[in-house]
Amino acid sequence: MKGYTSETIRNIALVGHGSSGKTTFIEAALLATGVISRLGRVEDGNTVSDYDKMEAEKGYSINLSIVPVEYNKVKLNFLDTPGFFDFVGEVNCALRAAEAAAIFVDASSGIQVGTEKAWNSCKQFNVPRFFVINKTDKDNLDVPGVIASLKDKFGSAVVSMDDTDAINEAIAETSEELMDKYFGGEEFTEEEFSNGLSQAILDGGLCPVFTCSALKGDGVKEVLDSFIKYVPKPTAHEPYETVGGDPIPCGDGPAAVFVFKTIADQFGKISLAKVIRGSINQGMELLNSTQEKNEKLSSVYYLRGKTQGECLKASFGDIVALGKLASTQTGDTLCDKAAPVQFPKIVFPQPTLFTAIEPKSKADEDKVSSGLKKLMEEDPSFCLERNTETRQTLLGTQGDIQANILMAKLKDKNGVEVSTVPQKVAYRETIMGNSDVQGKHKKQNGGSGQYGDVYIKFSRSEEEFEFVDSIVGGVVPRNFIPAVEKGLRECMEKGPLAGCKCQNIRAELYFGSYHAVDSDEVSFKAAARLAFNKGIPEAKPVLLEPIMKLDITVPDDYVGAVMGDLPNRRGIVLGMEPVLGGGQTLHAEAPQSEIFDYAIALRAMTQARGSFTMAFDHYATLPSNLTEKVVAAYKAEQEDA
Repeated sequence: MKGYTSETIRNIALVGHGSSGKTTFIEAALLATGVISRLGRVEDGNTVSDYDKMEAEKGYSINLSIVPVEYNKVKLNFLDTPGFFDFVGEVNCALRAAEAAAIFVDASSGIQVGTEKAWNSCKQFNVPRFFVINKTDKDNLDVPGVIASLKDKFGSAVVSMDDTDAINEAIAETSEELMDKYFGGEEFTEEEFSNGLSQAILDGGLCPVFTCSALKGDGVKEVLDSFIKYVPKPTAHEPYETVGGDPIPCGDGPAAVFVFKTIADQFGKISLAKVIRGSINQGMELLNSTQEKNEKLSSVYYLRGKTQGECLKASFGDIVALGKLASTQTGDTLCDKAAPVQFPKIVFPQPTLFTAIEPKSKADEDKVSSGLKKLMEEDPSFCLERNTETRQTLLGTQGDIQANILMAKLKDKNGVEVSTVPQKVAYRETIMGNSDVQGKHKKQNGGSGQYGDVYIKFSRSEEEFEFVDSIVGGVVPRNFIPAVEKGLRECMEKGPLAGCKCQNIRAELYFGSYHAVDSDEVSFKAAARLAFNKGIPEAKPVLLEPIMKLDITVPDDYVGAVMGDLPNRRGIVLGMEPVLGGGQTLHAEAPQSEIFDYAIALRAMTQARGSFTMAFDHYATLPSNLTEKVVAAYKAEQEDA
């Protein structure tokens, strides 16, 4: 594949609802330009962009892939993205590298939730939008009706390229001069029309609608022609924001490259990167300004799916693959050492579904951790956490589909299987009353013995642990008092009810006794433990459960269903506020134990139109009936151990 300049490059992210035909459109474009001789099918697992083994098995896109199409002396870099919402991280990566997005719509289905999500993602990244109504070969279609619904849903900027009046109006809004000319009844010159149209698309004031049947090949070349004509060139992109510096435009200058996607396979790591400034070639040494390490570009090439093509030189605006970079990760910047610059990293949504996993074989624990960390290089939208209190490993994802895919990849790529297990709650223990107890440790086995004696009052505290030394008269020597505190702090890690960490406890050491020969630090630590194990059960111990703060954003039509569901989860709505553009954000709180599956439940309640964020807020007393169950389960577990 020959090199192209920014004038002859178009970078386009293909987004939209699953099964709207994005991958098939790329196949049709490759067929139309002679790259392939037969149209691949997603269901058959033989398309150029869905080349991953898992994609072939599942029959849908999982990963972002880059497929350049050379047409009429222009290279169209198509960034094919998954339609499933769990893989929104791939969409975010693509939109950071594109100058425009084509939102695909199934002509028979019209607007779907994936259409809305794609539109919102484009707005978030301020990317110019096009609509491609695909599958127009189906029977009983109302394409004008679909266009009308798009306009009704997304605004008057949505315009069919046959609608001359609407196009002229959008062009007029790009400048006061053209507005005056438009209202004065004058026609735009050819240059004014072309420049105004490009500006309107770039500003988002015009979102052209195209139609085609990718499966039949009808209208595919016309869409490609339109992309060449209307998609902004890389240099038209607004200057790129930098970290701690001035924005820089796409153009000539010292090399600056943004890595927007990482592919890790059995042969190593591939970094997909966009050249934003200057040019790069094989053998160059650049600074990774994000990691503050040097990287040598030992391998620079073009990718078309999994096929590699020679790249002698890549100029600003182009997208390339960089092989086997030692330190570079998704979101990093590579640049000329003499002109360091750093672009902001890609923002990924917070995981909302946490799944407790454990290896089927204890010997595979390290392999699970290392395997998932390698997968995280490809997909930074998930996380891996270790809960030190429950001693569980938690896989945080955007949904159950992503979680299942990651576990399947772990088995396929690393040969290690994991099981999902019920997620445990990190309960805490505290006391609601007071107690006054003695802890006396006395041990004599011949020779010097052990002796420690303490009197401690336990009560509730606002602090996690409050130790008060009220000893007078030296009844407990000063050098042993730190041992008493240490013994109590160690006991705080495991309460008497269910073995949970304790909090909000005040311990006042006020009296005791010692032996001149047999007393030592070990003895007083033991005495403190005896006092704790006696005093806490006498001070009305209770279990505390974590309460999570929820911010739930839903369209107006689903507010009632969501509000009705929360009380069933022992949750409460604290307030709500309207969202700009429609919908409501509900501010709520609910016990963690009741919302482990909330990502799945909310998706079902709102047809995937709802979203939420979750964060720990506080601990609250667990109801007594639930406390009994937790304590019983803990005792049974102890008996089985």
